[in-house]
Amino acid sequence: MKQVNIPDELYKKIEENLEEFGFNSVDEYVVFVLEEVLKSDEQEEQVFSEEEEEIIKKRLRDLGYLD
Repeated sequence: MKQVNIPDELYKKIEENLEEFGFNSVDEYVVFVLEEVLKSDEQEEQVFSEEEEEIIKKRLRDLGYLD
């Protein structure tokens, strides 16, 4: 396991809200948030499959928006 440093003020804000957030520790909360951010990034990258993207590009070409 690796350690990451965060500002004391941020740590205190998280710690004060753990119960409201539904987590038992700051570490648990930070891991959750980072996993969600990474998951979100992965989902954004794959909005359309390659096949869907080609269909969209063809439609845009047919409409004159792409060459």
